[in-house]
Amino acid sequence: MAENITISGQVRSYDQTPIFMIKVTVYRDRQNVAHVFTNEEGKYTISVPMGEPITVRFDTHHSITNAGDWHPSVVANVDATHDIVLNRFLFRVGTDEGGQTGFVDALTAYQFCAMWTAEGLEPEYAESAVRRLGPFKLTTRVLQDIRQVLQEHFVKQIEVQP
Repeated sequence: MAENITISGQVRSYDQTPIFMIKVTVYRDRQNVAHVFTNEEGKYTISVPMGEPITVRFDTHHSITNAGDWHPSVVANVDATHDIVLNRFLFRVGTDEGGQTGFVDALTAYQFCAMWTAEGLEPEYAESAVRRLGPFKLTTRVLQDIRQVLQEHFVKQIEVQP
């Protein structure tokens, strides 16, 4: 029987306010291992099997009232051989409170999510992603190009949904 590790932490906005109902999902390569939602204090705890590196995604869920409020974040290649404390800051859609590094973090998370929608998984995600990507205030051409490619991808996913 595989031994488990615990991943815990808190998700907050840049003004230090805890964010309730953020979905924290753990992946091992491309397999969804487990997920949990943050509580009223923005805290979460999740147990997963010890082993190969994991990716942890922090995002909203299309069925929850905060679905359009926050940009996602993703942390890849996390050592899963011991317990982990992983705190994250998310920034609100329509703001630039995370600065350009916050935008890069969110764009990376949207790229990770693009993989899932391309495979027909999480099809509802595409609509939420298109809405959230629209108001990005990017200052560099390369980041604007990445956003445009992501928006085009998610729009195509919406068009192919039954």
